[in-house]
Amino acid sequence: MATVNVGKLLDEGHWSGYQKLLIAGTALTIILDGVDNQLLPNALPRLIEEWQMPRSAFSTALSAGPFGMMIGGAVGGILGDRYGRRTALLWSVISFAALTLAISYVNSIGALALLRFFAGVGLGGAMPNAATLASEYVPRHRRPFAVTLTIVCIPLGGMLAARLAGDIIPSYGWRPLFMAGGAVPIVLAVILFFVLPESPHYLAGRRERWPELTTLLRRMGHQVPPDATYADSDTASTKPHAPLAEIFAPHLRRDTIALFGSFFFCLMANYIAILLIPVTFTGSGFGQTAANRVQENFNLGGVVGAIGGALVIQRLGSRTAMLGMTVVAIVVSLGLAGMTLSAPASFTLMTLMVIGGALLNGVQTTMYALAAHVYPTKIRGTGVGSAVAFGRVGNVLAPFVGNFALDRGGTAAYFSSWALTMGLVFASLAAIGRHIPRTSGVPAQVGVRAPRVP
Repeated sequence: MATVNVGKLLDEGHWSGYQKLLIAGTALTIILDGVDNQLLPNALPRLIEEWQMPRSAFSTALSAGPFGMMIGGAVGGILGDRYGRRTALLWSVISFAALTLAISYVNSIGALALLRFFAGVGLGGAMPNAATLASEYVPRHRRPFAVTLTIVCIPLGGMLAARLAGDIIPSYGWRPLFMAGGAVPIVLAVILFFVLPESPHYLAGRRERWPELTTLLRRMGHQVPPDATYADSDTASTKPHAPLAEIFAPHLRRDTIALFGSFFFCLMANYIAILLIPVTFTGSGFGQTAANRVQENFNLGGVVGAIGGALVIQRLGSRTAMLGMTVVAIVVSLGLAGMTLSAPASFTLMTLMVIGGALLNGVQTTMYALAAHVYPTKIRGTGVGSAVAFGRVGNVLAPFVGNFALDRGGTAAYFSSWALTMGLVFASLAAIGRHIPRTSGVPAQVGVRAPRVP
């Protein structure tokens, strides 16, 4: 009877067509996560008009979703560890889809906020399980690609949400938008229930599911005997979560505090933009479709920024790359603050929105890699998870900050709030000592400490 080490088999294995299909199926759930996450911002101008309520009255509803995502991210990870990544992912999709569908029937801001909160729990639970599932399907050398693909799918979903809103709302109103945003993910979840397998690592730890694991590994192209027993090097090396105090040890304290600030202000900047771009532009005389196109272009930039940021950080190191992107983001934001918004959107305006989306999202996505680099292996999960959780607070506060800026100073103050929050991101990133170094073959970066050996 042969013993198969699942972790080693997958890490050193080939990259089959079946594995690529699994990654595509997993990524599709996150595209729809990104769609549902941005439906409300795109529908907000029509809701303000139809319900005859001021823009600021919707701040709580806008922040309810991110607050739910903050809870869902933690709960989703726990459920994934206990019941399986696939199970947790599909139930997350079904929950946010059903609640999004229910939003199409609401008639009050209170009901809207309540449903957005619970939908946010599902939205937040989907991302960690999709990223984990994608990484556990593939060989070691393909994991960065698999995880990056899931992250890129969020702004890609935002692009699709803006496009759908621009096509549906002017002709049919906002309710059919939420109907479509709820029905499509439910159909996808049902399909994936029959075709998407569980994580091989999860199956390896459950003897009663070894026949299922054998079938899966064979479909991936591995030769596995029918009577194989399984072990998993990854599971064997997994340790309980480290105490939170360890990330505040004297040699890590400054970097931890700086990372917390980086995530907090960068997520705030991104969501000041994402949640309020459509209503900011309709308030400046743009039609619904035109405002949604601006949101679409911002998300297009986000897709480019997520991919480009990952490439640049490998070449230049995180200090030069991230601080450079942040400085340019501040300049672009101030450029937007100095413009008078008027329809139709000029080429310059659309270009700045694409660049702004690329830079804000590029800094945010590369921050995950930076956080993983700062902490040694034994406390990495605790460190990254804590930084992201703290950052979500900035996400929750974003609509209040953005609306305050719009009320006090109009579009100039609104875009200046992008610049201000990214300025605080710059200060936080500059305070981090353990930045990712340049790749080999490039001169060492002055002022960057060598990474600690775990």
